[in-house]
Amino acid sequence: MQNRVLLVEDDEELRTLLARYLTGQGFEVREAANGGDGLTLAAEGLTDIVVLDIMLPDMSGLDVLRELRARNHLPVVLLTARGDETDRIVGFEVGADDYIPKPCNPRELVARLQAVLRRVAWDHQAEVDADRVFGDLRVEPEQRRVCLRGEPVELTATEYEVLQVLLAHAGSVVRKTDLMQWALGRRLAAYDRTLDMHISNLRRKLGPEEPSRIETVRGLGYSYRVTGTAPSEPQ
Repeated sequence: MQNRVLLVEDDEELRTLLARYLTGQGFEVREAANGGDGLTLAAEGLTDIVVLDIMLPDMSGLDVLRELRARNHLPVVLLTARGDETDRIVGFEVGADDYIPKPCNPRELVARLQAVLRRVAWDHQAEVDADRVFGDLRVEPEQRRVCLRGEPVELTATEYEVLQVLLAHAGSVVRKTDLMQWALGRRLAAYDRTLDMHISNLRRKLGPEEPSRIETVRGLGYSYRVTGTAPSEPQ
């Protein structure tokens, strides 16, 4: 089955180039030249992943992302201006799964899309684990849902995968290089703050506890703090 990509980009030349390349790589591509059309196409439910430019003629790509997140959990890869870290940070805060700076290498875009889609893909036969409880945090793998004190926590696909890796090693340190590879599907590059941003979002969504549930182990990586209640099967 082809993966279905919604490409929201107002630059017609770039959009055509990327669409042609993605099609050649086996993707089914739908195109939108502005945010409004992108939201309309996304609402039709025929999309597996969105490539979204931040600079659009009718509305900010970040506003498009906010509306998408209010409606569904479609994975979103942002196209951002090279060197504009503010847009990337806000994008992750709003719920982006990844980003790629423009002008982008089509081959790198395909690699990023495939990595995100691998994280989102769900093999029900492989996922036979029962729900897991970590103190007041409950993970329901079959629904890919996380609940905190009985209330659902809205996580992006990437945030969910990062949390899953940390919980699988709760109480132990997960090196940043390993966490990047296992959860995001790519190597940690110099000056790449993508993982740090996802960790920051998880900390914010999982509550203001001090110390944080997710601890930074300087020079090594991150650890999900065990609070005295061992992971358990639900009753």
